Amino acid sequence: MTNPTDTDVMAAALATMARDLLSQPTVKDTLDRVVAHAVDLVDGCEAAGILVVQDGEVRTLSATHALARESDRVQGELGEGPCLNATLEEEQVFRITDMAAAADRWPKYAPAASRLGIGSALGFLLFTEEENLGALNMYASRQRAFGTRTEHIGWLLAAHASVAISSARTDARLRAAIGTRQDIGQAVGIIMERHKLTEQQAYDLLRTQSQARNVRLRELARQVTMSGDFEDDR
Repeated sequence: MTNPTDTDVMAAALATMARDLLSQPTVKDTLDRVVAHAVDLVDGCEAAGILVVQDGEVRTLSATHALARESDRVQGELGEGPCLNATLEEEQVFRITDMAAAADRWPKYAPAASRLGIGSALGFLLFTEEENLGALNMYASRQRAFGTRTEHIGWLLAAHASVAISSARTDARLRAAIGTRQDIGQAVGIIMERHKLTEQQAYDLLRTQSQARNVRLRELARQVTMSGDFEDDR
């Protein structure tokens, strides 16, 4: 029996990671495991984080270390940086071998990152055909911590992570939709019984009250389910 090669070992580790990501119960758990695996599997990676831009605001969805959060914060404040490029311009891969030498491209961010203790960085756009999921970013305190092989491993990790995060989000949306239908169905039943209405009339009343009170339909349905009714303002 031949000894496993480094490639075999990494392939097995990535397969284990993929199964682990798909087994997580929530989106947040999936994100947390992605950044943890980045530190575990990518040589040189000391900290990792996932950055997104939502409504023009930079957010850190998960991070293994305060360094990753600080890097995201600085990029948001300065309005420039590699992670923003990856997310906003859909730059699929970036590798910074020497952060101090990156000032030509990011004149404000690179010096700030160096002061944070970042010597080199590696990042990947997280995406599927349908979604831009943000950027997975990896940091090291020393320069030239990430090489070509490391970049390849990181790319494979990011591809697995993108599928897992997208799947987790789809599952979460499905569970929320099912929960909404159940809440609304229960509320409609209560309103039908209390006000002697048909199912359509009860649903119309619930929707009208939701609009009049400026309350989400599901939230009002929950209130009705808990209290047994709402004040009829018709």
